[in-house]
Amino acid sequence: MSVLFPCQEIGSLSKPSWLVTAPKRGRATEVEIEEAAYWGKLLGVKGYENLVGVLRDRELKGRKGELRDYASLYGLRFLESAGLDYVYDGEQRRVEMYEYPIRRMKGFKFLGHVRSFDNKYYRKAACVGRVGFEAAYHLEEFSFVQDKARRLVKVPITGPYTLADWSFNEYYQGRLAGISNLSRRKLEARRDLVLDIADEVIRPNLRALEQAGAEVIQLDEPAATTHPEEVSIFVEGFNAATKGIGCKLTAHICYGDYRLLFPHVLEMRRCSQLDWEFANRDDESGDGYAALELFREYDDGREVGLGVVDVHVSRIETPEQVRDRILRATEVLGDPARIFVNPDCGLRTRTWEVAFEKLKNMVQGANLAREALGNV
Repeated sequence: MSVLFPCQEIGSLSKPSWLVTAPKRGRATEVEIEEAAYWGKLLGVKGYENLVGVLRDRELKGRKGELRDYASLYGLRFLESAGLDYVYDGEQRRVEMYEYPIRRMKGFKFLGHVRSFDNKYYRKAACVGRVGFEAAYHLEEFSFVQDKARRLVKVPITGPYTLADWSFNEYYQGRLAGISNLSRRKLEARRDLVLDIADEVIRPNLRALEQAGAEVIQLDEPAATTHPEEVSIFVEGFNAATKGIGCKLTAHICYGDYRLLFPHVLEMRRCSQLDWEFANRDDESGDGYAALELFREYDDGREVGLGVVDVHVSRIETPEQVRDRILRATEVLGDPARIFVNPDCGLRTRTWEVAFEKLKNMVQGANLAREALGNV
């Protein structure tokens, strides 16, 4: 990608009601049918009239797979129509970033729902046995996206540290029952769990995606700064998961104190880009982009996935605001070619209307930043 300030997806979009709730009740409402028709036409989804016909059929039981295909295509065209250079499908086939992969690996048992943030919940599992690989669980969705995409594809996949941190660790702590110091036992058990997930599950998935043609893969690690004493384990897990993988690899770490990552992240050998949030903390009370100074302080010359859109609010950032944030980052980093432009995180908590306007303005802001630097 030779264009300056390429714009990329960074995570999930919300799922349309006709995919989530309509199959449960067995039929779609008129509002859901109109929504499918509106977005299908707006996004130029070929064959959207067929989806409308399916939804009008009044009998959706047994057609969830068909609806998932349409949702994936809608998500892909959504990001492409907004103008992004790197796209995926908004993770339309995934329940969410934790439950989806955990369900597809050995050694885990689900216990119940826990609150993640706001009114969002996820099903938490306990590791009750040795972690094991069952199948490459992102291969089908990637193949679909790769076949339909009109832009470059970037695959997001949840990383080993976050999957371990969000799980109860019964099996690996039980193996270390002989260690009397509880803190040390938990730390060593955490490391064992992270490395087994990395070795036994994540690396085989990455290898399968690479062999299928994936050129860019993003490892999502929102838990990376949750426990400062475990940042080195997070880094070790990333290195283990990506060993022998030759495609471009990025790490998305949404939220947290990024200072805690250094100097450990300098050892992430195959990570060519760090994707962080900045817009969320950029307001009249402070400069949200001050954390970029860490790259200069530690002489870290990697690319930066620059969060310029706040995913927690429905306020639409102006193109000029996005432009100024990009130019601010350019001043700090010194090299505009290192900057990729993205939202802080996935936009799944925003409506499609809000997310679309945010992304379009993000792309326009990147264009304005190029113009400001004379690179049109």
